[in-house]
Amino acid sequence: MHKSLRWLLTLVVLIGTVSVGSASAGTATAAEPDDIKERILDIPGMSFIEEKPYDGYRFLVLNYEQPVDHRRPWKGTFKQRITLLHKSVDRPTVFFTSGYNVSTSPRRSEPTQIIDGNQLSMEYRFFTPSRPQPADWKKLDIWQAASDQHRLYQALKPIYGKKWLATGGSKGGMTATYFRRFYPHDMDGTVAYVAPNDVVNHEDSAYDRFFARVGNRECRASLTAVQREALERRDRLVARYQKWADEQGRTFTVMGSADKAYENAVISLAWAFWQYSLEKDCADVPAPTASDDVLYNYIDKISGFESTTDQGLAGYTPYYYQAGTQMGWPTVQYSKLRDLLRYPGIDAPRHSVPAEIPMRFDPRPMRDVDHWVRQHGQQMLFVNGQNDPWGAEPFHVKQRNDSYVYTAPGANHGANIAGLPAAQKAKATARVLEWAGVQPAAVKSGAQTAKPLAAYDKKLDRQELTRESALRP
Repeated sequence: MHKSLRWLLTLVVLIGTVSVGSASAGTATAAEPDDIKERILDIPGMSFIEEKPYDGYRFLVLNYEQPVDHRRPWKGTFKQRITLLHKSVDRPTVFFTSGYNVSTSPRRSEPTQIIDGNQLSMEYRFFTPSRPQPADWKKLDIWQAASDQHRLYQALKPIYGKKWLATGGSKGGMTATYFRRFYPHDMDGTVAYVAPNDVVNHEDSAYDRFFARVGNRECRASLTAVQREALERRDRLVARYQKWADEQGRTFTVMGSADKAYENAVISLAWAFWQYSLEKDCADVPAPTASDDVLYNYIDKISGFESTTDQGLAGYTPYYYQAGTQMGWPTVQYSKLRDLLRYPGIDAPRHSVPAEIPMRFDPRPMRDVDHWVRQHGQQMLFVNGQNDPWGAEPFHVKQRNDSYVYTAPGANHGANIAGLPAAQKAKATARVLEWAGVQPAAVKSGAQTAKPLAAYDKKLDRQELTRESALRP
């Protein structure tokens, strides 16, 4: 939850899709599709949006009616968008959430490929169109969201009776973890990718230590030099930014001004670079003597000037609200930029949420989740990237609880099991298979190295990092 919260990570290997049951572990039969669709639509509160064909699967886009307040379900409902990638009712199921919007195109998360299963994906509450009207923002908290998952799981479990795993990347990994904390007996395992764990929100020195050692010294110095030069040239470049905004119909009511939005984007540069780039990309960092055009375009490419406009922020208001009320956010000191800053703290979530939405931070939920994961989290796997700033404050587990934390060398925010060293990759894959109840006997005996049960599909399984508006987990 970094303050400047700018570019959107779309980790397509983790993009959500909900799966509906078919007949065999291989492909859906000709007879079952209509039956499975009917069975799903027979669930009270379930409604049909569309179906998209995909060989070997049924892919349904649906709405599921949820209470606005799970403590007072009679107080009103809203429609939550979900997707279902159905393979077979005889296969295990992965419950995926990105923690944001749901993708309405067929995609398969890494755990789904590993276990060759179904995948149910859920849009996080308050991300449009899954937003109650009127929106009571007090009902956007991690318990209510976990209760959305619990209720949906209960609705689908009678159809998908095999084992279930929860997964997600970034905020989705956090979501899978919170779900497990509040409903520990729903899932048979949890695989959380690049999930931040900001336990004590006001103590964030881990992030400063991260930026002091990530990559190589020359690259770190080059990024700082670009930031300082961009702040030195602020007046010219902000004027350019304002001109672009006027031409494109962009405004700065939430952030306050183009100058504030510009500073936010500039201080986000190093964070965004390491979140999405690799060390080899250091060669593309421009020299501080570069022209205004080169500097402006590079900052726009890495940090995203669109994302600090009202229009760029609007789609992610639910995230910023949660960061500023429960989940916390990293506070980076920017010691090498401090003499050039006009708006210290401009990257805090409060500056990305409309003023009319009240926010008050509660430090208790993250401390509770962290304690539970450390002491009681069973059959949980956390995968982090070595060069991903979001991993500076990771989750911790006890291996005696059959839980693990692995770090992919040199990886950014796209870290996954496939990028782990060979021994860890085999161990992690074997545990996922075991938790899902589909570990081959040869793997269990040690005669064979664990590998995904489903063959790679370049459309379903491709992994991409797509920059869009908003730097956030």
